[in-house]
Amino acid sequence: MRKQIIQVLIELKKILQEKFHQYNDQLPFMIAIFAALILVIVGINVFIDLTEILNSKLITSLDRKVTDFIISFRSPQLNKVFQFITNLGDLYGYIILAAFCGIGFYLKFKNWQYVLEMLFVLIIAGLSNLALKQVINRARPDAAHLVAVETLSYPSGHAMSAIAFYGFLIYLFYNFKMNTLLKTGIILIFSFLILAIGVSRVYLGVHYPSDIVGGFIAGFIWIIFCVILFQVMDIFRRRKRLRHELND
Repeated sequence: MRKQIIQVLIELKKILQEKFHQYNDQLPFMIAIFAALILVIVGINVFIDLTEILNSKLITSLDRKVTDFIISFRSPQLNKVFQFITNLGDLYGYIILAAFCGIGFYLKFKNWQYVLEMLFVLIIAGLSNLALKQVINRARPDAAHLVAVETLSYPSGHAMSAIAFYGFLIYLFYNFKMNTLLKTGIILIFSFLILAIGVSRVYLGVHYPSDIVGGFIAGFIWIIFCVILFQVMDIFRRRKRLRHELND
């Protein structure tokens, strides 16, 4: 992805140099960031438009059938398993995992860049989820809740945060230079956690399946924006550092 972004910025630079006599070297990066922001805004608007079918007969029927199928497996043992899994997508679970990953990243790379990026993705995803819940204002399912909940239902905060946090970790580990087998194993574990956290919310009776799908979509949009933003910022930092070295 970085090569494609660099190529786009090079082409954009050529166009801007042809159109403007007073060319600002930072302009392509600013435009790229602005374009990424527009992409997210458009994505959110599309996402909100799609929520209009939540009350349709098709979605209602699918929600009911999938929910009935999942909760049919309830048992005291599985209740504990899914309560543990859902805690991995809760605030305290993220605090513990973020601290663990943060220490590992700092020891490996001797800087806080990945730690700050990881926290940024998680915090802003959580805040945007609260905003979306207020806009859409969907009540929780009528099924018996096996865990306490206080906020609205759509989109699922656990699903959105899971794909934002674990999805961003997948992106980071995919780009790390490490043993291929170990990398694959870690990515599969994170992918499983994203799916398991989503299923746990339906199993515990606190979300419709469509809440989970909506959370995954919203989280995926957020991941795209953050990856583009961080890539452009990293390219800009590298160019600035190189320019300073050449001047020295």
